[in-house]
Amino acid sequence: MSAEPALFIRLYLDEDVHRRVAAALRLRQFDVVSAHEIGRWGLADVEQLTLAAAEGRALFTFNPPDYLQLHLNWLQLGKEHAGIIVSEQLPIGETIRRLLNLLNRVTADEMRNQVFWLQSFK
Repeated sequence: MSAEPALFIRLYLDEDVHRRVAAALRLRQFDVVSAHEIGRWGLADVEQLTLAAAEGRALFTFNPPDYLQLHLNWLQLGKEHAGIIVSEQLPIGETIRRLLNLLNRVTADEMRNQVFWLQSFK
């Protein structure tokens, strides 16, 4: 593994997040994919997180309870992920604005194996 710090978060949006969020973030040069775009809707939460982790992508969801539990389970099992960002449901514009705040302030290394609440990035 490279000794250089991973600066930019690569993001995976689960199926609860509107696909327009991914397109808007890509317009601002962020590496973002959505479950909708890659045909991964209908998967269990653990499968979504496994897919994101395998691709080195932090996962963003509007489903905090399930993903907080998954995070704790993975920590207990010694499994790693690229980070989880959770939020209450927000309008698309507000979701994009807060994600941009997070993406411009948090590095991929800081995100690794952590949970961030999008409400902290108003």
